[in-house]
Formats: sequence, structure tokens, C-alpha cells
Amino acid sequence: MSELGAIERTALLTAALRAAETRRPDRLYTDPYAEAFAGEVGPELLAQIREVTFPAGRARTLPSTPDYNAIRTRFFDDLLISAVAESDIDQVVVAPCGMDARAFRLDWPRPVRFFDVDRPVVLAAKRAVLGETRPSADVRPVGVDLRDGTWTAQLTAAGYRPDEPSIWLLEGLLYYLPEPDVHRVLDAVRGVSADGSLIAADVVNRAALTLPNMRGLLDVFASWGCPWLFGTDEPEELFARHGVLAEAIQPGEPDADYGRWPDPVPPRSATDVRRVFFVRGRRHER
Repeated sequence: MSELGAIERTALLTAALRAAETRRPDRLYTDPYAEAFAGEVGPELLAQIREVTFPAGRARTLPSTPDYNAIRTRFFDDLLISAVAESDIDQVVVAPCGMDARAFRLDWPRPVRFFDVDRPVVLAAKRAVLGETRPSADVRPVGVDLRDGTWTAQLTAAGYRPDEPSIWLLEGLLYYLPEPDVHRVLDAVRGVSADGSLIAADVVNRAALTLPNMRGLLDVFASWGCPWLFGTDEPEELFARHGVLAEAIQPGEPDADYGRWPDPVPPRSATDVRRVFFVRGRRHER
């Protein structure tokens, strides 16, 4: 998988984190494909993250990436499954999909068309690992660059129906993009999602990009060629600007804890603290 770009290689980190979670007796989910997706590179990336996150002989000051990733994965797993079970929506879009295996490992309550959106090289790497593995959903790979303004045309060519509600997951994406690209992506989603569509994403706050105690983690990602570029202190406002009435939840709050978040949850009024938000909301036209 050496041909993957810098940002795409972070998908191997996520796969390594999911493989490690799957080996835990108290795991929050099981991903039987993650270890194969991670390959040799994923564990090497994870080792670098662990080294700065859990420094020998010193207290941890950075967020626990393994716990965060476990909570994020489980939170969005539950959100997608419940959204399908509680509605008649039958199209799910994961953009970018990276080495995500939800179309294969989750027990979907009814048939769904599942659009795996990512660069062609990523989709080819996934296909090479999965081989003839049968998915639990009707998977439609869509090979595009999300920064290209024409990618939604390829999505519709794959069978996506913009006039029908959909479920969108933008996981592990927005903080890697310059702010203009964040707005372009959210505008594109708005343009092809009908009223009532569910939009979900994760995003960091602005302080997470600059705080001295985040430096170790930020430096690792920058050294890989994929620095964190975007954060917002008002995620609800960001998504409202793009036609989504949303709520933002922090890991460790009741709906996003699962007994695993190890740190205090800062109130929204607190300043100069790092935060992550899980955003979920409905597409609407005023």
C-alpha cells in the first residue's frame, strides 16, 4: 500500500487502532478485517502515536487516541444502524471510506445501498484485501477525490439518488482540509442530499490545532505530511451554514462514553482546551 498518499495512509492507522480494539476482551466492537487492512505500515504508525501519547515515565497530556478511536467507531456504528432501523432510508454514504469495513462487518437491519467513496487507489487497496468477501450491504465503490468539485456526479452515476433521503458519514476528514475545502465538501453534500437526510461527522475545535500540550500529536501528523488544518468552536453553526440542523457531542458525554473516555469533559464555556465533537444532524431547507 506504499502508493497511498499521506492522508490516505492515516486510514492504515485507523485500521491498526481497530485491530487493536478487536483484540481487547472489553472491546466496543469487532472488526475482523482491520488487521489485514493495517498491514505492516498501520502498526508502525500506531507505535508512533503511542510513543507520544503515553510517554515513558511521564503523565499523559495528549488525548488517548486508542480510546477516542474506539468510542468514535462505536458511536458512528450505532448511529448508522439505528438510522437505518428507524427510517425507510436505504442509501448510506461513507466519504471518505478509507479502510472502513462497515458494509461488511455490521449487521444491517434491512437492505441498503452503501456507497464507499474515496480515491481509486484506496478502493483498490481495500479490494485487494477483501478479495471475494461478501458484504452485508450492496456496496457501490465510488473512486473520486472529494476536493474535486465534480465528484457528486460520479456518486449519482453509481446509483445514488439525490432526490431521496440518505445517511452520510464524514469520518476522519474535516480536520485534514483547509477551511475553503471544508465548505466545498459540505456544500457538495448539501447539493445532493434530500431533506431529512442524516449527516454525521467528527471535527476538532480551534484550540486543538495550537495548544502546546497538543504539539506532540500534531507534530506526528505533520511529519507524515497530513497536518491538522481545520477546527471550529461552533460545529452546530458550521453545519447550519450548510443546511444541517445539528447537535455536537463530546467524547465522554453520556451518549459518547461507553465507559471508556478517560479524561474530564470540558464544558462548552471553557476556553483554551482541546475538544473533539461528534456532529449529527438532519438536512433541512428553511
